[in-house]
Order: sequence, then C-alpha cells, then structure tokens
Amino acid sequence: MWTRRAWLSALPAGLWAWQRPEVSKFEWAAKLTGAAQGPGAPLALWYRQPARSWNEALPVGNGRLGAMVFGGVESERLQLNEDSLWEGFPRDTVNPQALDALPRVRELLFAGKELEATELAAKTMMGRPERIKSYQPAGDLWIEMPGIAEASDYRRSLDLDTAIATTEFTSGGVRYTREVLASEPAQVILIRLAASRAGALNFRVLLSRLQDAACRTEGGGLTLSGQIKTEGGEGLRFTVRAEVSAPGGVVQPTGEAIDVRNATEAVIRVAIATSYREKSPEAAVRRHINGSGGAWSDRRAQHIADHQALFRRLTIDLPAAPEATTLPTDARLERIVKDKAIDPGLEALHFQFGRYLLIASSRPGALPANLQGVWNEHLNAPWNSDYHTNINIQMNYWLAGPANLKECELPLFDWMDSIVKSGERTAQVHYGARGWVVHHLSNIFGFTTPADGIWGVWPMGAAWLARHPWEHYLYTRDREFLAKRGYPLMKGAARFILDFLVEAPAGTPVAGRLVPSPSHSPENRFRKADGTVAMFTYAATMDVELCWDVLRNTAAAARELNIDPEFRAECERALTRLPELKVSPRGGKLQEWVEDYDEPEPRHRHVSHLYALHPGDQISLTTTPALAEACRKTLEARGDTSTGWSTAWKMNFWARLRDGARAHSLFQMLLQRCTLPNLFDSHPPFQIDGNFGAVAGVCEMLLQSHAGEIHLLPALPPAWPRGRVAGMRARGGFELDFSWDQGRLTHASLLSTVGGPARLRLPGRESLAEIATEPGRRYDILKG
Repeated sequence: MWTRRAWLSALPAGLWAWQRPEVSKFEWAAKLTGAAQGPGAPLALWYRQPARSWNEALPVGNGRLGAMVFGGVESERLQLNEDSLWEGFPRDTVNPQALDALPRVRELLFAGKELEATELAAKTMMGRPERIKSYQPAGDLWIEMPGIAEASDYRRSLDLDTAIATTEFTSGGVRYTREVLASEPAQVILIRLAASRAGALNFRVLLSRLQDAACRTEGGGLTLSGQIKTEGGEGLRFTVRAEVSAPGGVVQPTGEAIDVRNATEAVIRVAIATSYREKSPEAAVRRHINGSGGAWSDRRAQHIADHQALFRRLTIDLPAAPEATTLPTDARLERIVKDKAIDPGLEALHFQFGRYLLIASSRPGALPANLQGVWNEHLNAPWNSDYHTNINIQMNYWLAGPANLKECELPLFDWMDSIVKSGERTAQVHYGARGWVVHHLSNIFGFTTPADGIWGVWPMGAAWLARHPWEHYLYTRDREFLAKRGYPLMKGAARFILDFLVEAPAGTPVAGRLVPSPSHSPENRFRKADGTVAMFTYAATMDVELCWDVLRNTAAAARELNIDPEFRAECERALTRLPELKVSPRGGKLQEWVEDYDEPEPRHRHVSHLYALHPGDQISLTTTPALAEACRKTLEARGDTSTGWSTAWKMNFWARLRDGARAHSLFQMLLQRCTLPNLFDSHPPFQIDGNFGAVAGVCEMLLQSHAGEIHLLPALPPAWPRGRVAGMRARGGFELDFSWDQGRLTHASLLSTVGGPARLRLPGRESLAEIATEPGRRYDILKG
C-alpha cells in the first residue's frame, strides 16, 4: 500500500519541491484480519481491502465535483476533481490558409491522389495550435490516523442507491466508520468519521497537489490555492478548501495540516472552485462551505433524496448466481475473468453503476462528462481527458433517454451552445460555410479546429452531436426544448453540411452526387490496388450517413415545429442527392469507403460505417434487410475483441440486429477484458464511455423504439431467462415496466407522459398492438 510520502517520492525530481512530505509519517501498512460480510445493500460495490491503485478506488461525484475514495486504514486518500480545471484558455485557433487550400485538396482527393492531399492539408488546414491541453486534478485530501497497526473486519463499499462510499474497520476494540458523499444541493464533498468509543477518534487532515499550488491553514481550515501554468496565456486559478468540525473533540490547525484529537465523530467539508466560473475561487469555496453547515444527518438525507430522485427512476432485476451473491465485487469479477462464469446479478450491478456514473458526472449546470467522466488523477491525462466527438462524448449520452436520466444530458447541450460561436468562425474561415462545425476533439474553451493530425480534418462532429437534441426531443416530446434549444443547434449543424457538400465530378464512382470532402472513416485506413495506404478521402460511408442523419432529422424537426419550410425543403433536396449505401461484392459487407478498398486493419476498433445501424436508424432489419445483413457480415469480419468502448458499441450493434446471445457475449467480454476492479471501463486505460455504452447496450437488448414502434425484448439473451425492469423509457414520451420468465414476456405496462399513439411489438406476436394514450395514464399491455 502506498504512503503519501512514497507516492510523492515516486514522482520525477522537482515536481513536489514545495511539498513537506515529513508532515506525513504514517504507512498504509496496517495488517488486516478477518473477513467482513457484505454491506447488505443489494446495489453496492464492496471490497475486503483498501484500494491499491486509482483503478480500485471508488468514485463519488455531484456533476461538478468528483472524488476517488481509496479506503485506506491508517492513511486515507481522496483524489479530488472539479470539472472546469483544465489547462488552457480561450483562443482563436483558425488557420487562414485552410480555405484557399480546400479546392486543391478536394481536387487531389477526387483524382485519387490521397497522399498529396494529405500532405497539403496537414500544412494548411490544421488548427493553430493544433493541440489542446489536459483536464487536471484539483489535488488530494489525506486523512491520517496514526498508530493503527492492525484492523479486523475491514470493508469498503459504494452504495449506488445512496451514492455514499463507506469504509469500516475495527482496531483496538473500536469500530471506525468513514462515509464520503458529493452533495449536489450543497456543492461540497462531505466526509463523516466516527468511532464506536467516545473520544477514540484521532486523525490529521492534509491537502496536496503535485504542482502549481500551495497549501496553508487559515480561518481554522485548510486552503490549497494555485494557478495552472500554461504557455501563451493565463491559466485558470483554483482553490480547494477543507474545514473540520468535531463536537466534543479538539480541532487544531498545525502547519499545513489540521489535527483532530479525542473526538467521537467529525465532519470534513471540502469545496473546490476555479476562475472558469468564479471571479474569486477563494470566495466561492467559502460560500459553499458556509452554505453546507447544519447537522450531518440533514445533509446526508438531503443528498440521498436528491440522488434517488434520479437513480430510482429505473430498476432492473436479473437472476444472480447464488454462489456469487456473498462475494466481494472484485471476487465476482474474477470469477468471470478466470472461470468464464455468467453472473447476471453483477451485470445488473454494472448497468446501474453506469447510470450512477452519469448522475455523478453530468448534472444540470455542470460541464458534460469527458473521457473520464469527472475523475482524473493525471496532470497530463490520456487523450487529455477531453471531448472526443468522433464517438466518445456521444457514447457518454446514449443512455440518457432509455435509462431515464434526461436531465443528465443537459450539460451536453449547454456545452454545444458554448462552442457554436467558435464553430461558426471555423466553418467560415476553413470552409467558407455557414452554420457551425467542430472537428474530432474539443475542450471547455471552444476549440473547434482540426487537431492532432490529418485524422483531425474531419468536420463532422457537429453533425453527429446534432443527433442528441433530436433524440432528447423524441424521448421527452418537449416541444419548448426543441424550439428554443434543440432546433437551433440542429439547424446550424445542418446548415454547415449543406454548404460543405460538393458535387462529385465525372469519373468518380459517385459522379453527380453531393458528397462530403474531405472525409474520413474515423481513425481507420484503406489500401488501394496500387498499394497506397491512406485515411484521407471523400464520401466515406460514415460521413455520408452523418449527412443523411442530420439533414433528415433537421427537416423532421422543422416539420414538427411547423417552421422554416424553405430550409426544410433544402435539406430534403440534398437528401435525394447523397450517395446510396453499398454492399461490397467481396464478402457482402457494408462498404466503408467510396470504393471497395482493402483493409490494412481488418479488425480495427472503429466500426464507424455502421453508424446508420446504431445510433442512427437509416438501417434496420425491417426496412433495409439487405443492408442489415451487410452490417452483420461486417461485424463478423471485424471480430469481437477490441477496446472497452468499441466492445460496448458492438453490444448495441448486435442488439439492433436482434441477436441477444451475441450482444451478451460482448457484455461478457467487456467484463472479462475491459473492466477494472472498481468496475470502471478500460480502453485501456480507463475511459468512461465503455461504462455508458454498456448501459445503452442493455437497454437496446430489452427495449427498442427507434423504428417507430416499441419493441419489447427484441434481443433477450438466453443468459437472462427471467428478469424484471421498471422505468425504462421509449421514444414518444413513454415509460415501461415489464417482466419475463423462461424467455417469455409475462407482464408489461406503459405510462404515457405526454399522450399520443403507442405502437407496440410484443415477442412472439406478428401484429402490432396500438394504443391511443392520454397524458399521465398507465396502460396494462400484458397482465401477469
């Protein structure tokens, strides 16, 4: 087990010169004895030992704030995050050479000179600068309890139903308990420590950060303040504040720490703020601390009520393996990894953990969940823990509609609104287009230009993002949202696509058609007959699908609102001129490129050209069976083994193809190969999109509503012979409860939130059931 001193000592020299590691002298080496029983909460992750690494720690969050709880005995670490603490600053990154180069780049691509086009675009079309900086941690809070050499009946747990992480152990005849929660109403992280014997609680609290900050005691609390150093501009200022109350005990600030002695219980309140939102982060943290007072029991109850108002909307029961129910979570996972065991109960826990993570990392008023949600310990995180718009941020929100967490999607729309102005400038300067655009990644400072390399010259991010406000409307039927927020975002993305599309010249396979150029099948490459390997092209299948999607959906939204008839007609005319999707004559797969090229990486992690199958709906088993079969052959050729997020996406693909056994095998593979001990998804390393994508995949297995009908149990796997779901959402503003046994639907009811017709497809029945519904009424579809 790491000590705070060893953790600091392992860093490169000079990074922590300002630290005083001698303040902390206590080893995380207490001997553990006994085997604690589970916490008794059915929806809890639990363990019999402290976390040995970040990948074993347990996450709490309130959307804006996050903490990873390690559960140490004699030395506890809470790694802290605040969602706006990024390196960087707002800046104009457009490249004035891009528009002049665009015609020549297109000419080269249409002529089949992809490498020349790549070289020219790399010189003239990238953002200036072409890279962004990382999302960063706020610091660490340490709780050190000296003199504990041995502990018995140790247990740490995370109760998903209460959103509280608890650590418990006995030492010297005293039962010690720590509870950690991140309160959304109070906007603070709260930690309660308690001892079963009066006056037996003694501990020290410290704050630290690897760089760019200093800690001091003031006003009876600890304040860690700093400013991120960044090149070319002024980095964000930030403050972490911790205060301790211990009625009946002694609380004494000492140097850079707070000592608590002879207490029976104590509460630590932690607030974090940055200059991204606040003029004075120090004033903001004091405001949050001052507003979070009162009895612990009241704050705890307030937090639980707030969390459960979202979390308890949806329940799922799958048959747990009897031999697994008494095991800690890591042991249950190990059974799946080593023994290939099937544990539907753990799969249900994983599903609810994904919902928990979205609640904890994406609340109204917060920023959207990034590649790691809100949890990150690295100053330079993998892929900067950024917003990747070529699958990852979108996958984060696939579950919001069906998993009954519509409010958690609002931060995505707030962020989209925030980048529109920058995206409009990039559209004009780089492409001479109206509307707004974002390329394959972004940050909180409005970065919308091409980044990283030639794969970054992919101006389709806004088109993909625009699907989300439309889906939000389909699930909620909130016309006010569509009119005021959704449609403007969609129209701006569609406006760009209309201006960006260009007619393919004679001699090309799609002559006379409107095509996106330049174009990519994100991060993948192709091999031409002459041996040329490239990724830069025109009319890649996924980009054509995205154009179809945003134009079709925007026209539908305009029709729904009865506005913009001329713009709607323009979208509909362009739809008729897009290239048709093709099936390769070699193997019957869906063709990924404008020509039927070879694949240098036939098992590439991205299967982007199946976007039209999921999350899109251009391809389905009922409306386009030949294309659906081509998607099946594509998936067979691509294989199952992949990264975490890719495995989760394949779950959704197979569910749309109504192959529940194959979708479940992908879920099993996700648990076996891509799941960390704390159930975080591993790309590797940790990326949260796989957690969220798996939730969406389970929803697709149990309920689909993308094809104009509500289809119950469309891809039920044999591994789930019985089960029950309550509160799953369908498009049209419907909420469904249903159960099944031996693979047969035994009960189903539908709640209509806004009224209107409901068309239902029940398993084993050829005809659809149609119900004219009224707002607020529940209808029995099948009585058990």
